[in-house]
Amino acid sequence: MKKIFTLLISLLLSIGIFSAEEKETGELLIYAGLMEDHAIAAAKEFEKETGIKTKFVRMSSGEILARVRAEKNNMTASVWYGGPIDAFVAANEEGLIQPYKSPNATDIGDKFKDPNGVWTGIYVGYLGFVANKEVLKELGVEIPNSWQDLLKPEYKGEIVTAHPGSSGTAYTMLATVIQLMGPEEGMKYMQKLNGQVRQYTKSGTAPGRMVGLGETAIGITFLHDAIKYRKEGYEDIIMAAPAEGTGFEIGGVAVLANGPDQVSAKKFVDWSLSKKAQELGQTVGSYQFLTNTTAVPPSEVEEIKGAKLIEYDFDWAGKNRKNLLDEFSKATKAEVPTK
Repeated sequence: MKKIFTLLISLLLSIGIFSAEEKETGELLIYAGLMEDHAIAAAKEFEKETGIKTKFVRMSSGEILARVRAEKNNMTASVWYGGPIDAFVAANEEGLIQPYKSPNATDIGDKFKDPNGVWTGIYVGYLGFVANKEVLKELGVEIPNSWQDLLKPEYKGEIVTAHPGSSGTAYTMLATVIQLMGPEEGMKYMQKLNGQVRQYTKSGTAPGRMVGLGETAIGITFLHDAIKYRKEGYEDIIMAAPAEGTGFEIGGVAVLANGPDQVSAKKFVDWSLSKKAQELGQTVGSYQFLTNTTAVPPSEVEEIKGAKLIEYDFDWAGKNRKNLLDEFSKATKAEVPTK
């Protein structure tokens, strides 16, 4: 009987029933939704500390969500690293996330992690407006200070934002407006704003760079990205947070379901929640608030610390993602950029 039991266990292991959670290849592929230089630094440092060969592909959150949907039955990456957790919630609704409660999550505040281990926060960023002060001077206008200001005639054709279908930043904007104004009024507002927009970009970071280059007067983006560009030499960038209140992101990390290396993926999540890992971002120009209570945030965030935040509902935003994007497409007729 014992021999039969042993043979049965061997058979089950051979077909993978007991091995799904224990896959380890020593090579890790990450889908990164944060800045590329941050992803480079993280992959390099993690590999140095663990010996695990680590590579990443940088995409916007909407692109990552589309990729993992397409790869559901043959997942290529094992970790989703960075970008707003709304998309993580949406992915989990479709069975694309492998919940994991890291032992290092004890250093992360409860409001910055999912109670079931679906995602854990690694940073926090505030949504706001950026503008080029020289372009504003030429136009004879001031930087907008509210969501309603963006609808003023003088800003028509001078606003750039990413498309919420491809960008987590822009989806945060869409969900913020709906939560602030309600479904009907919020979508009417987005329709009006669409008439003001010069261009929808693929990435949420692009508006900040375009503003810095003087290609447009105003952009909607996460303010920490604008700080990065200003420190890189785009000194004409100025910032404002909407007076009515603004949404924010919790940048997350999660293990992808059926990823090729679940063991290394969990090790990466553990590492990403550590004080050392979270403080790494500011060395390469990522100036977000941090979620590890022992980590020291970059001094640059003091400039935006006083922004008025709404009670942003991440769970609602994630679960209603498809409906909101469908309604946005109907209201604006704006297509998702391919470049």
